Amino acid sequence: MTVLDALEQGRLAFARRSWSDAYAGLSAAAADGKLDLDDLEHLALVAELTGRHDEGSDILARAHLEALRAGDMARAAYDAFWLGFGLLHRGEFARGGGWIGRAAGLIEEGDLDCVTRGYLELPGAIQSADEGDAATAVAAFNRAAEIAARFHDRDLATLGRLGRGTSLVALGERDHGVALLDEAMVAVTAGEVGPITAGIVYCATIECCQQIFDLRRAQEWTAALARWCESQPDLVPFRGRCMLYRAELLLFHGAWGDAVEETNRAYIDLSAPPPEPAVGAALYQRAELYRLRGEFEQADVNYRQATEWGRPPEPGLAQLRLAQGDRDGALAIIRRALDEVRDPATRTRLLGPAVEIWLANGEVRAARAAADELAATAQASRAPLVRAMAARAVGAVSLAEGDGRAALASLRQAWARWQELEAPFEAAQVRVLIGRACRALGNEATAQIEFEAARRAFDQLGAGPDLARVEAELQAPFAAPAGPEPGNAAGLTAREIEVLRVVAAGKTNRAIAEALGISEKTVARHVSNIFLKLDVSSRAAATAYAYEHGLQAPTT
Repeated sequence: MTVLDALEQGRLAFARRSWSDAYAGLSAAAADGKLDLDDLEHLALVAELTGRHDEGSDILARAHLEALRAGDMARAAYDAFWLGFGLLHRGEFARGGGWIGRAAGLIEEGDLDCVTRGYLELPGAIQSADEGDAATAVAAFNRAAEIAARFHDRDLATLGRLGRGTSLVALGERDHGVALLDEAMVAVTAGEVGPITAGIVYCATIECCQQIFDLRRAQEWTAALARWCESQPDLVPFRGRCMLYRAELLLFHGAWGDAVEETNRAYIDLSAPPPEPAVGAALYQRAELYRLRGEFEQADVNYRQATEWGRPPEPGLAQLRLAQGDRDGALAIIRRALDEVRDPATRTRLLGPAVEIWLANGEVRAARAAADELAATAQASRAPLVRAMAARAVGAVSLAEGDGRAALASLRQAWARWQELEAPFEAAQVRVLIGRACRALGNEATAQIEFEAARRAFDQLGAGPDLARVEAELQAPFAAPAGPEPGNAAGLTAREIEVLRVVAAGKTNRAIAEALGISEKTVARHVSNIFLKLDVSSRAAATAYAYEHGLQAPTT
């Protein structure tokens, strides 16, 4: 094949997005110096897309110099920006910053009115967003979008829309922000932008959906990303993250075997030189799979390795310690994590495991506070996933407080929500709690049905530790609940009798909460239940009932 034939083949391959063939043809032509500026830029891009990052940077630097020699300062600035932006993305901040500075210098020296002015807004906007200053980020992304509109640049317009969307979500304007993300994704799926922009938008949108617990959107865009990657088999960037997103969804939906394979593939892909920071997320995901299957030693190793890559090991490491019987260690880890976390999404993910760990340590009051916080978050977010998490936490705490009926109501709601989300492991865990609540209420037949259903689910999933625990529940001898105390014809629970005794002593709800180590909200619910069961409407009437039936606190 002649050089000209190779060049033509490379150009045709580039047009049909066959990146490896494009690289072969264009690089062969480059060896004989037959590439024009367009071809050099295309070769730099395909080198990047096929994983040849350093070579891609070198070629783009050549394109920059060619533009300078040709006197095309605007194009030279554009190439310098993308070279710097790529280096920043790979963590080479000194080199990346230098090239970004060169792009800005060329524009200022030549007083150039060009689209690169808009692109230069992006690094500062991203930095502001990373530092938590979403308002400043929005302003910068808006400036970028205005320049994009003036120059009809679809890539910049889409990146600006993506940045505004994620920043508005951070500012609490979720509906507006998500609408902008959907618009950015429409441009991507319609093929209106280049592959680098497309990959950036896919990954950032999916991560934002995960942060706001929008499972439906995360699943939809992950499937779209998978199709996009599969349409370009030789594409290297973004493929590892795509596999990791899919692995997380496979785990959630109970396909644990497939999740293991996809996680391992993602780890290998992300670890290839130069390794990506997302290696930490892959290691954490692998640790979670080991923990759920009862392979605790391997889980511990992977949580620690994830930490080395910058991925915090919580809540998984705390849950591992609890599964290993180290309740004090689990408590110390989860407390520290909650004390340090500032990100609302991360805190939300910590609260459910924190409830479980506090209850295991007998700290019911702390568990109630965490469950109430999670419930408030669920109410504000409206996300079905968070509502399922909250209903489970509230039900578990109510069960620990001795209020079986309230626990059962919350847990039935939690189970229905996990079922709707197609999350078999979480649904099975809730069925165990439902069984315990039924047993506490004296309904052993229903408790056995719930335990059996959970056992089958854990067995199918391969969830060894949970399977062992539910089998212990099935084998535990049933002790019928004690009958009502003398004078307790109304059927008050043990906790309700405690509350009534303090009410009869003339204490306020706050004082009762402090005395019993529960929240005021829980006290109010108990008082409401007491009024309902006693068919009274005031504290005075409840106090009279307590004295008439010998339920008041004993005198000293």
